[in-house]
Amino acid sequence: MEAAGPKRQRPRPSCKAKAVDFLARSDQSIRRLTEKLQRKEYTDEEIQETIDWLQEKHFLREEDGCQRRFEHMYQNTIYSLRQIVVKLRQQGYDKDLVQSFVPDDTTEREYKAAYKVISRKFKPGADKQKIYQHLCMKGFDYDVARNAVEDLLYTWEKEADE
Repeated sequence: MEAAGPKRQRPRPSCKAKAVDFLARSDQSIRRLTEKLQRKEYTDEEIQETIDWLQEKHFLREEDGCQRRFEHMYQNTIYSLRQIVVKLRQQGYDKDLVQSFVPDDTTEREYKAAYKVISRKFKPGADKQKIYQHLCMKGFDYDVARNAVEDLLYTWEKEADE
């Protein structure tokens, strides 16, 4: 059996190649992409040149990425609107950009999400105040929380009567 030779090191990918690789995996904000490239020890000049090139080639379109992420979270999760905004801000998207995708009337969606959250988390007989606290902690408006809690308690009462 032959002894294993020294491992060959692959050449370091260019900043552009690494950035395209990150973008191929998922949408990135400029801030997030910059942070990732800095962790890979590319220079600020290389990073800025890469960001400019990506924007010129329309590979990095922050508005489109933010909109896709917002719509996915809004339609497919039970996060409150506040949670969605916070998560997108943490991913490096600008507050005004995120707010621009918020629909005018979100009451019905927020109510449905709040109701799902508490109906999954709490069992009949749970403390009303704890349910309110949980929804408020999750970023739901008090009026939405109140409506969802009242409806859940009513549902529990009906089930107990049957």
